[in-house]
Amino acid sequence: MFIDKLRTFYSETLNEKYIKEAAMFLENGSMIIFPTDTVYAIGCLSTKENTLARLANIKGAKLEHAPLSFIFEDIGSLSSFVKPMNSKVFKLIKKLLPGPYTFVMDAAQKLPRPFQKRKTIGVRISNHHVLRSLLPLLSAPIVCTSIHDTDKILDYTTDPNELLERWNNEIDLMLSDGYGSNIPSTVIDVTELPFKIIRKGAGEVPF
Repeated sequence: MFIDKLRTFYSETLNEKYIKEAAMFLENGSMIIFPTDTVYAIGCLSTKENTLARLANIKGAKLEHAPLSFIFEDIGSLSSFVKPMNSKVFKLIKKLLPGPYTFVMDAAQKLPRPFQKRKTIGVRISNHHVLRSLLPLLSAPIVCTSIHDTDKILDYTTDPNELLERWNNEIDLMLSDGYGSNIPSTVIDVTELPFKIIRKGAGEVPF
């Protein structure tokens, strides 16, 4: 039954067994659903090309162009994926991350496969306790997309049971901490000055 894929966290005192299990699933190429400090997301490890292709297909785009975000453990871990930051970019990122923001940044010249053709990437460092515990166990960042609702009125599904039932055939595991938010991250493009707000979501606009 699909409910066997559900792992629920009831407080910030995390079940380490579930965290280690999720890390094992991701390292083995699985697709999972997980909570963030904004909405629920679906994703996989950035090194698993076959799973990444499935994720891009969910977005209805080729992997080279699919609007996906990288979730990093901290600022240090993202440095090899982006071009060196100038002082203004660094100060803004240091001020806002971890938090409910996605930054569009210039990609490093030599991104790992299969992202080597990308000129920019979306970057997140989440403040959610599940991801803070999970990411240090992984050999690479997570690549993901927010889960949109098929309902034309609701933008995002907040009920984890509905999410699991809807995405059961696509995923191997779901991490849940109950009802999620329906407000996505604020997206900020820092590839040129002045910085540009692409989408106003959770979090205060800092400029």
